[in-house]
Amino acid sequence: MYPIGTPGKPWEEEEKKQWLAAQSVKRSYADEVLSQLDAMPDYFSVIQYGALPYDESRYPLYALLPRQPIADAPWVLVTGGVHGYETSGVQGALLFAREYSQAYTGKINLIVVPCVSPWGYETINRWDPLAIDPNRSFYPDSPAPESKLLMDFIGAMPQEFLLHIDLHETTDTDNSEFRPALAARDAIEQKAWEIPDGFYLVADAKAPHLPLQQAIINEVKKVTHIAPTDENGLIIGAEVPSEGVICYDKKKLFLCGGFNNATYCSTTEVYPDSPSATPEICNRAQVAAVEGALQHLLK
Repeated sequence: MYPIGTPGKPWEEEEKKQWLAAQSVKRSYADEVLSQLDAMPDYFSVIQYGALPYDESRYPLYALLPRQPIADAPWVLVTGGVHGYETSGVQGALLFAREYSQAYTGKINLIVVPCVSPWGYETINRWDPLAIDPNRSFYPDSPAPESKLLMDFIGAMPQEFLLHIDLHETTDTDNSEFRPALAARDAIEQKAWEIPDGFYLVADAKAPHLPLQQAIINEVKKVTHIAPTDENGLIIGAEVPSEGVICYDKKKLFLCGGFNNATYCSTTEVYPDSPSATPEICNRAQVAAVEGALQHLLK
C-alpha cells in the first residue's frame, strides 16, 4: 500500500502536499546540466525560453537553436528530461548536441531542449511538484508548467518540423515507486509492468513510420541490446509491430512526442537498470537513436 492517501479515494490537495513534502533534492541541475551549456558548439545559440514558477532563478529553461538556420533544410526537435528522473534523456541530449550535432551543419536545422523538467531532474521524479506527470500534460492550457512552456515556445515558431525525437528511460522505479504513486493518486488499479531488459521505441499509433523506427533500432544495436518481447510477444503490455518498437496514440495520451505535429516522431526508452548498462552506454544509446533517425532522414 502506498504510504500517502486512502485506498479507493483520489488524492486532494492535502495528499499532494504530503507527497511534495516527502521529496528532496538529490542532485544539481546547475552543476550537471546548466554548466554544460557554455561548452556547446558555435552552431547553437543558447536561448532561455522560460523558467519554472516553483523557483525561477533555480529552474531556468533552455533550448539550443541553430545560430544560422539553413533556409531549405528540414527542422528537427530533440527533447530530453520531460521525465526529469530519466537521466540519460537529459545527458544524452547534451552529449549529442556537444559532440555530434556539427555533423549535420548545413543539412538539418536542429533544436535541442535537453531538460524540460529540471525540478524532476534534481529530485529524481517522474512528476512535477504539483504531482502532475508532464508527459501526460501536452494539451492546451496545460496545468504542468513544464509542458505548457515548451508548447508555447515551440508553438510560436513558424516552421514545421520533419522529426521530433523525445528521449526517455524505462526504469525499475516505474514499478517500485511511480506506478504505485499513480494508483494511489488517482485511486485506480495499476498492474506492475514486466519491464524488459533492453532498449525499445514508442512510435505513434496513427503514423508509426516503421522504417524510421527500424533505422533507429539498427543504430542503437551498435551500442546496446534491444528489448526482447515477453512470453506473450509484448513489450510493457503493448504489441510489437517491428523489433523493439511499440505504438501509443501520442495525441490521445497528451505525450510530448505528439504535441507539435512533426511528420515523424519517435520516443526512446533506455533501460539503465540492466546488469550490462552503464551511464555512458545509456547516454551513447540516446545519441545513437538521434543519429539513426537523422541519417534515415538524409538518405
